[in-house]
Amino acid sequence: MADNKKILTAEEENALRRPMEEYVGKIQAKIDSLRKDGTDVVIALNNHIQLVREDKNYTRQERAKLIEEDRRKLGPAKEVEEKNKAEIDRLIAEAEKYLDEHFEADYYSRVTASCDAERAAAKKEYESSLAQLKQEHEKALAGLSDKQEIKDENYVYKNRQFDARMVLEGKLQQVKDRQHEAFTFKYHLIDLLRMSRFTFAQNQAQKRENRRYTFNRKQFFLTNGLYLVIICIFIFLCIITPVVKHTQLLTVTNILNILQQASPRMFLALGVAGLILLTGTDLSIGRMVGMSMVTATILMHQGINTGAVFGHVFDTTGIPNPVRALLALLLCICFTTIFSSIAGFFMARFKMHPFISTMSNMLIIFGLVTYATKGVSFGAIDSAIPKMFIPKLGQFPTIILWAVAAIAVVWFIWNKTTFGKNLYAVGGNPEAASVSGISVFKVTLGAFVMAGILYGCGSWLECLRMVGSGSAAYGQGWDMDAIAACVVGGVSFTGGIGKISGVVVGVLIFTSLTYALTILGIDTNLQFVFEGIIILTAVTLDCLKYVQKK
Repeated sequence: MADNKKILTAEEENALRRPMEEYVGKIQAKIDSLRKDGTDVVIALNNHIQLVREDKNYTRQERAKLIEEDRRKLGPAKEVEEKNKAEIDRLIAEAEKYLDEHFEADYYSRVTASCDAERAAAKKEYESSLAQLKQEHEKALAGLSDKQEIKDENYVYKNRQFDARMVLEGKLQQVKDRQHEAFTFKYHLIDLLRMSRFTFAQNQAQKRENRRYTFNRKQFFLTNGLYLVIICIFIFLCIITPVVKHTQLLTVTNILNILQQASPRMFLALGVAGLILLTGTDLSIGRMVGMSMVTATILMHQGINTGAVFGHVFDTTGIPNPVRALLALLLCICFTTIFSSIAGFFMARFKMHPFISTMSNMLIIFGLVTYATKGVSFGAIDSAIPKMFIPKLGQFPTIILWAVAAIAVVWFIWNKTTFGKNLYAVGGNPEAASVSGISVFKVTLGAFVMAGILYGCGSWLECLRMVGSGSAAYGQGWDMDAIAACVVGGVSFTGGIGKISGVVVGVLIFTSLTYALTILGIDTNLQFVFEGIIILTAVTLDCLKYVQKK
């Protein structure tokens, strides 16, 4: 039974807050007076300088004069700020010490206990309401004999149960809001003291509270259900592998092998992720990999090439290995970027669906490369080149560092540049983005250019990893793997939704799954079945989230 004496009224809760507000308020008044001629002036002048720089109504001379005048005033203000800094820091520390001593003991713990009592009371009221509804329902059914009337009564009963549940959830949400507001009270006071410059610990505490406050079980499983299932699959594989194959799956060697295999594929997934962000796709990735593998192998081949291109046999052994390798990288990037840009141009200029433009690319590339090389595999590259660019440091394959660098660069572009922000805007709503002054054509073409560069780098790395063996057929199906990794990683085909971290997780999931199933000796065709089920599940969950949002 809930103890109603524990439930605080709004007046009682305000009374608990008042001592803290008064104590911190006095300290805040002292800090404000110390900041008046120092920090406040510095902030105001810096803001004014920024406004002047952005104001196009001023001439260059007027702008320079105003900025110079503000900077002249900044000197004395900064001196006052520095002079009062130690005293302000002392006052902030005093206020925070008081809050640490009194917030939890005198206020928040009592509010939490009150909220617990309110929840218990609400649940008890809900159970009582259900019992009363059931009694009324049974009484009503006892006086009915007509099937339609009984059906109507059952329908009304279910609606009343639903209404009672909604009332309960509304009350529980009010209690949750109240507890969250009580928690944020402390950080509201600290916010004023620190001018929003929280410490690391304070930021983490607020993040934890916000996660707790916004947590929704249904939404959590909708968002992370696929990952939980895949984790369970991996746990099962880790248990069954030692029994079936008498070998451990989770070893350092296996993990490094997975990361090594995933590294070139990471470039491909990062490239196509930007296109999916624009509600696009790219079916030509696999053929671009084949084209680049052939190009790189020809240039880095050990000795005279075993195959011809349009009847001509190349021999680049007279060129130093570093130059050959860098030339191969440059040509791979050029070829993939040119073809990717062509597909992007048709999509951006003529609103052609990327399925059509990239499928055309796929056919053209495969036809050209196969015709030029007669489908011949060009053998191995000079083994000194991989040792030069992706050497192993002990057991550690440095090809992983290339992938880490690519992840960092693409993350920066997506999150810290104007192009990245425009990418999300165009993907979310191209019409609104266009109205706001964003060039949809440039953003779309830019995404395809970036994808082409990443395809070229990834293909070149794959050539180094495999020590050549380039052929037109190499990379078949890699487009589906890259797209699937993005979808599993949460990059939505509805556009404007996705994170780099999700793409990384998606690539690692598929590479790990393929590696584990291969160790178990599962037929390659059955592996495609597993991948298909995962993709179908991921897209279904993505569609459910989209429908729910709509």
